[in-house]
Amino acid sequence: MSYNKDYLYNETNGVPLQPIQDAEVTEKTCLQQPTKQQLSWEEKELQEDELNFKNLTVDETSLPLSSPPDTNNLVYFTFLIHGIGVLMPWNMFINANEYFTNYKLSPEYIGFIFPYVPNFMQYLTFSAQVPSVLFNWMNVFVTIGGSLTTRIVCSITVEVIVFIITVILAMVDSSTWPHGFFYVTMICVVILNMANGIYQNSIYGMAAKLPGKYTGAVILGNNISGTFTAVVNLLSSLMTSNTRMAAIYYFITALFILVICFVSYFTLQRNRFYRHFELKEKKDVEQRRQLMRGSSERPPYLYILKKSLPQLYNVFFVFFVTLAVFPAIHADIKPVDENFFIPLNYYASITCFITFNVFAMIGSWLPSYFIWPKPKYLWIPVTLRILYIPFYLFCNYQVKGLDRILPVLVTNDLVYWVVAATMGITNGYFSSLAMMYTPRMVEERYATTAGMLAAAALITGIFTGIISSFLWPWVIANVG
Repeated sequence: MSYNKDYLYNETNGVPLQPIQDAEVTEKTCLQQPTKQQLSWEEKELQEDELNFKNLTVDETSLPLSSPPDTNNLVYFTFLIHGIGVLMPWNMFINANEYFTNYKLSPEYIGFIFPYVPNFMQYLTFSAQVPSVLFNWMNVFVTIGGSLTTRIVCSITVEVIVFIITVILAMVDSSTWPHGFFYVTMICVVILNMANGIYQNSIYGMAAKLPGKYTGAVILGNNISGTFTAVVNLLSSLMTSNTRMAAIYYFITALFILVICFVSYFTLQRNRFYRHFELKEKKDVEQRRQLMRGSSERPPYLYILKKSLPQLYNVFFVFFVTLAVFPAIHADIKPVDENFFIPLNYYASITCFITFNVFAMIGSWLPSYFIWPKPKYLWIPVTLRILYIPFYLFCNYQVKGLDRILPVLVTNDLVYWVVAATMGITNGYFSSLAMMYTPRMVEERYATTAGMLAAAALITGIFTGIISSFLWPWVIANVG
């Protein structure tokens, strides 16, 4: 390389590289002051492993540093959809009570009185909730591992297959094998809820990585799910007078929702907002592992249980009372007044399923505006809800194949409907309060375990309420 005052030349080809005017550049100064590129992390003398980015993408390097916006609330609405999806199987089957008892297992269709019809809803809910109880309590003490993608994709795929089988069962003539139809349906319900238990836990785990309102989106979706399913059931009945076709339209809707959930999961994985919190959570987990390396400390379950017990009772008892009545008694209440403005064909859909789910959804919103009572006194209104059980038994509760002896004391359909609305709103409100209060009863580091115990108490209340509902047909037929 040679230099002069006017130009810098490349000796290889003699082409001028850069004109230099009014500058004193000499060969000596150029040689004495060579150009050096110096990186900022070299100046700080950081360790070599902190400079190794060869296994990271640009996004993985930049995303944890700043939070991108949730553009158009896309992630929020995605979790809302999954909230609808996780309760879709349960709501679809309990809302289809009329299809099973008045069509597929009716004397007109099979030619005789099917022995399981009086307690069909109890058998259905029992089959649905046993897997949920087992998975929820197991999840408190045992961490279920596995790839999140594998768990969600496999569980939704199983649910889709079960609903396809359900649609096929609706299409075929099962009048000659009603017992086989009944047992296949119950097996489908068990498999469906086993898969749904994994799906539900996974979705709540995903939402927990994000700010609190995204877990709220899943809960809101849960509450919308019941209303949505009840409305779909009503619309499918209005679209056609053919019970078989109405059932096909109804169950295909569930398939459609599950496919949307399936696709939206993969869309979520490409969203920068979600990936920011996912990478941040991975980093936090790794840091906790480093801090806890060599430690085998387990949560003090007895201590947490003792501190949380008052609120665990509230969670349990709210759902025990609700499931003792809904849908086992609630769905079989008939109008007393034949001229009541709601037609008989839609009476259960409107006064039971739509009313309960809409007002439960409203009740779950109320704690956002006011909170009453305080944790110490919540047990009082929760315990008073036990009065709903005798009230419903004295309504016009009729069970197929049984002669009612217990007198009907509630003879006003409007009074029954208003009380049904209060049961829905108190279920949503008091269950939300109890679930909010439970983690606050213990130190912050034990809040997660307390929350898991609350979820287990919730599902145990549902299960116990369902067990008790087997008693009510006997009560109305033998107590007078």
